[in-house]
Amino acid sequence: MDLHIKYETVESYDLKIIEEEKQKEKPKAKLRRNKETNEIILDENTSILNIPDIAFDYKLGNRSAIDWILDQYKEKKPRDKTIAEKFNTYKFADYKETVIDLIRRVTTVSVKTMKIVNQMEIEEPHDNKNLTK
Repeated sequence: MDLHIKYETVESYDLKIIEEEKQKEKPKAKLRRNKETNEIILDENTSILNIPDIAFDYKLGNRSAIDWILDQYKEKKPRDKTIAEKFNTYKFADYKETVIDLIRRVTTVSVKTMKIVNQMEIEEPHDNKNLTK
């Protein structure tokens, strides 16, 4: 439980951050994962490599914690034109370093959590026959 509550203070997982040599001035945010290679493409300039398979086994509902982060930080345009014009100020580029740090820490939490889960013995279901009285 401590691992999850204090996720912001766990050590960062050693992931490889790749920056394109020819940097685009205003790179388009992608925030998607290649499920074949587990490479995360953050934007047109930056990718993250070396994410272990086991990190994607830790799920929050039906998606991994890392996939959840990618979804939450995507740029989404509001449907309402007034809101889009006046209040749509979120730009992924402003949070890119924060997201990289978060992915590193959540990878650590995910890997450690799955190692704990995999070490636990699966208990047999209790015999409910004696519980009916």
